[in-house]
Amino acid sequence: MNPETSLPPVTVNILTGFLGSGKTSLLKRLLALPALKDAAVLINEFGEVGIDHFLVEEVDDDVVLLKSGCICCTIRGDLKGSLLDLHERRAAGRVPPFSRLILETTGLADPGPIVATLVADPVLRHQFRMGNIVTVVDAVNGAENLDRFPESSRQAAVADRLVMSKTDLADEETINALRHRLAGLNPAADILPLDDVRIPDAALFVSDIHDPTARAREVARWLAAEAHHHDHHSHDLNRHGDIRAFVLTSDAPLDWARFGLWLSMLLNRHGTEVLRLKGLLSIQGVDTPVVIQGVQHLIHKPVHLDDWPDGIVGTRIVVIAKGLDPEIVRRSFAAFVDQTN
Repeated sequence: MNPETSLPPVTVNILTGFLGSGKTSLLKRLLALPALKDAAVLINEFGEVGIDHFLVEEVDDDVVLLKSGCICCTIRGDLKGSLLDLHERRAAGRVPPFSRLILETTGLADPGPIVATLVADPVLRHQFRMGNIVTVVDAVNGAENLDRFPESSRQAAVADRLVMSKTDLADEETINALRHRLAGLNPAADILPLDDVRIPDAALFVSDIHDPTARAREVARWLAAEAHHHDHHSHDLNRHGDIRAFVLTSDAPLDWARFGLWLSMLLNRHGTEVLRLKGLLSIQGVDTPVVIQGVQHLIHKPVHLDDWPDGIVGTRIVVIAKGLDPEIVRRSFAAFVDQTN
């Protein structure tokens, strides 16, 4: 048997955040935690800004530095090559074994094309699988960055975890205002504060939808966030500029084929506008829920849960979209998928 094909897929976490948000500082602290001792790291820095040499020395051969340039745009080919090279070195035993890969992007990166490289490539998707996208937002400058730079808003919108860094440098009013704004921008993301004293939690990367022990808890958190924002904002969870979060619901079980066709048509036409999609589906003929999530036009492999996390049966999908009218999506969903209408 080819040793490369016998290895389990490596979970890839994307660590992103705008320039100066503190991504590298967070990464260094996380790598010191025992739970991430088997993690490998791919790091790319924009322009002439390089990673601290002592960080590379700390993780030794588990770190692979890509050449300068925006990883999501200018060196997508190099990203694939670097991932495959790292996989081959792992399979051949030329680097220590690892089960998790942390990919730190540049501050100007849009995570969407990175996810596309990992999920859509027929070679990579058999060796790697997407884990959490963690976005670091500077508590001091975060609100201004969200206002001025579309990259910052997109990074926050697609995240599974939002880390508010430098909370020791901002006042409580600023922190609360930013938290409220991030919760509206991405209601399904967990928002975690970070300062120079608080030890970051390895669960940022370790606890995700692929972790059987955390899977139901993770989905329950999505649903709790959706319910909270639904109570406060009706069907539109919130709106920030032209980015909106909204919910699609159906009490009746969906026909899987019809839903798949509807989703394919939606993403074919509006894939670049749908920044993030997360939800729990009730499918005809299936007693237990199906988890679906995606970034832009890419949908991850559905995951089946053993039971409904909150005991409520029904389809609930949180959509975060840029420049897309929620009512158009809602009407098409009802007409094409929800057969109760």
